[in-house]
Amino acid sequence: MSGLVLKLAPKERVLVNGAVIENGDRRSRLSIVTPDANILRLRDAIHPEEANTPVRRVCYAAQLVLSGDVDGEEDRLQMLRRIEELSQVFTDPDSRASLAEATDAVLSDNHYRCLKALRTLLPREDRLMAVRPS
Repeated sequence: MSGLVLKLAPKERVLVNGAVIENGDRRSRLSIVTPDANILRLRDAIHPEEANTPVRRVCYAAQLVLSGDVDGEEDRLQMLRRIEELSQVFTDPDSRASLAEATDAVLSDNHYRCLKALRTLLPREDRLMAVRPS
């Protein structure tokens, strides 16, 4: 049996195929065996007002697909364009690998993997945004 394993803290919430599920009073572990299930930990979710940088906006777009608010097939071209725009700024090998992973994930309709790959760019983006010209 393979798939995603979620380890949930007490009262932690997770979005599974559009339904919010809240854990009970104890830690628990869930095995998601359906390969195409859309999963999002709500503690990791980006709120609309937090989607205020280029990477966060693309992460938010992927998140909307996971939540069922946007159709992944209809949004595919837009997501690929946004990832391509990020590749104009993030040119180091690690960032390129993350962007390639995100692109591959979008092409294979795996928006969870796309979001996971894009989130690795957030610390880099934060550092870039913190640098201010004199």
